[in-house]
Amino acid sequence: MKKDFNTRFENSRTLADIFEVVKASVWESMEKKSRGGLMLGLANLGNHPQGFLGAFYPVGSNIIVLNKVPLRRIKETDPRLYKPYIFHVLLHEYLHSLGYLDESAVRQKVYEITRNTFGEDHLATRMAADTTTFYKNLVYPDAVWKADDMGLELVDGFDRSSASYIA
Repeated sequence: MKKDFNTRFENSRTLADIFEVVKASVWESMEKKSRGGLMLGLANLGNHPQGFLGAFYPVGSNIIVLNKVPLRRIKETDPRLYKPYIFHVLLHEYLHSLGYLDESAVRQKVYEITRNTFGEDHLATRMAADTTTFYKNLVYPDAVWKADDMGLELVDGFDRSSASYIA
């Protein structure tokens, strides 16, 4: 299983590709649980070095909102963290969308699923084990700001395996 997931992950090129790996890993790890019809929005949620905000899922909605600031920071500091970070954050928020709302329990599930999916030494697993060790690559140090305008942009074709129609 790990080899297949690693190959799919390494071959992923888009946010939607990575999300398909997230959904498949949850399906395999959590007794065939899934949810379709999710959207992904990218927004400027600001920079919070002491209280990191990577993404959020508004309970009862069908959208995950991903903060663009850490994505920009990763590209500036260590681009090889981009896909592991996306996997980590989307997995966390996807579990919320499945009804798991306790933050501590979700963090533990994210670690377990990621470890089962990729193995102990994978960057995504290391990130799930302790995100704080990656903060220098995720947030701008000593700078706190809130965005005046989030500028939400929807990602086309995000949850593509759930779309069974032609638009």
